[in-house]
Amino acid sequence: MNHKWKAVGLIFLLFLSVLFPVDGMKVGDNRRAEPEQISTQAASERPAEELNTEVSTEVIAGPAEDDPETEADTELAKKYEQAEKILAEMTLEEKVAQMFLVCCRKDEVARDASGYHVGGILLFAASFKNRNPETALAFTEELQGNADIPFLMAVDEEGGTVVRISRYPAFRDEKFMAPGELYEAGGYDKIREDTIQKCELLTSIGINVNMAPVCDVSGDDSDFIYERALGEDAEKTAEYIETVVKEMKNAKMGIVLKHFPGYGNNGDTHKGIMYDERSMDVFESEDFLPFQSGIAEGADAVLVSHTIVKCMDEEYPASLSKEVHDILREKLKFEGVILTDDLDMDAITEYTDGRSAAVQAVLAGNDMLCCGDYKNQIPAVVEAVEEGTIDEAQIDESVLRILIWKMNLGLIPKES
Repeated sequence: MNHKWKAVGLIFLLFLSVLFPVDGMKVGDNRRAEPEQISTQAASERPAEELNTEVSTEVIAGPAEDDPETEADTELAKKYEQAEKILAEMTLEEKVAQMFLVCCRKDEVARDASGYHVGGILLFAASFKNRNPETALAFTEELQGNADIPFLMAVDEEGGTVVRISRYPAFRDEKFMAPGELYEAGGYDKIREDTIQKCELLTSIGINVNMAPVCDVSGDDSDFIYERALGEDAEKTAEYIETVVKEMKNAKMGIVLKHFPGYGNNGDTHKGIMYDERSMDVFESEDFLPFQSGIAEGADAVLVSHTIVKCMDEEYPASLSKEVHDILREKLKFEGVILTDDLDMDAITEYTDGRSAAVQAVLAGNDMLCCGDYKNQIPAVVEAVEEGTIDEAQIDESVLRILIWKMNLGLIPKES
């Protein structure tokens, strides 16, 4: 057989290998063909490097031109470029204000806070008590009208005992059920349906962040957090979080996983400092799992609790602990926005001396500070930067994360 016919024979064999894949290979399968999948006779009669070249051309598909990861990286790079342009035009005071999610328990506070150009406004039940969907939307639009950079407009609408909006019949015939009740009523399908309905309601009245879902693992109905959690083990809770985060992402609703590193069986930090005596092994094998699940699905933010977790930091509450934040960044690989639980809670007001709360929270690694005392806390952080206590580069990093979050929610339009 001359070389011409040998070449034709090899091409024919390669053609057959595509039409009749060996060992389960299908047309378009990108796995490299094993040696036994190629004719041994043809392989012995051609140089190895020539054979490899032809196999890679005919059988193994090259990298897809529209690689999703490449597209995502390019899109993220564009967002950072746009965010950096916005950041470059901001004063120090404006940058620090972006780091505040202000707790507004009264309409007057919300209106006043919007004039400070803060990063976000957290509304409570009082703002919905005497409103309906139309007037609630008008109110949130009024607040957004004061914003140079659109606000993260947030509520706590967990379901069950924590419902700021659906408690009122003007918004919903029945309030949203607690996670555990949903799970018992219809498993993850019921949870999925509930999440979609929540997002639709919140979006319709101008809310773009739900301070949910609750990632805490609790199986004991005597635990403080039990009624707000799924009430199942870590694995089932992780699947619950995955289900909720997926639907919230689909709806472009801002997501806040809480309360890191996990409440466990601890008491209510609204009423004072709580000490968590559990080992790191418990956190790694149980409490971290739901947070890891939510992070893997692309959750925007993680809220850190005020509990003192002794295995991580014996001195500071988690919200003020650099060690706890390092675990979230380095061990759980979270790259989004980290925010504190409410700095006005007794667990923090008893632990800090007023103006130092926000400064300590920034030094610990928080990007956003959830509090009502913005008039004192914003100047305190600005002063700490000017004095060199806080590096302005850290402020810039936090603000970039916040701006990217707002872009992901569609609050800041893409540059053309």
